Amino acid sequence: MIHRIPLAMRLAAAAAAMSCLTPGAHAAGDAKRGADTFAEECGDCHSPVPGKDKKGPSLTGVNGRKAGTVPSFAAGYSETMKASGITWTPEKLDAYIAAPKKVVPAGKMKYDGLPDAAARADVIAYVLQLK
Repeated sequence: MIHRIPLAMRLAAAAAAMSCLTPGAHAAGDAKRGADTFAEECGDCHSPVPGKDKKGPSLTGVNGRKAGTVPSFAAGYSETMKASGITWTPEKLDAYIAAPKKVVPAGKMKYDGLPDAAARADVIAYVLQLK
């Protein structure tokens, strides 16, 4: 006897399986490697220390934060960043680190981006654990 699985159930199972893949790119990052990459790529302008801003704001607690809202850095943000409506998520951080000028075209960030997806995942894993 052959059992047929309804199409809706097969599609639901496929969607559930696919949803596990997308976030994995960020979850798979290595925070230890990310700390090194952060120091090399981001550390001149951003601090991992709460309340310690540099040319850019501290990235402590960035996940879930609205862009342009670190009080101690308020005067340093571009109007474009403040008005961007961005809430930082791992996916948005990935896009921004890859190509900042594409995400916030008139922003002040003077960085062309990190093209290596694995290195970005590592940096994101590191930044997400900063509390």
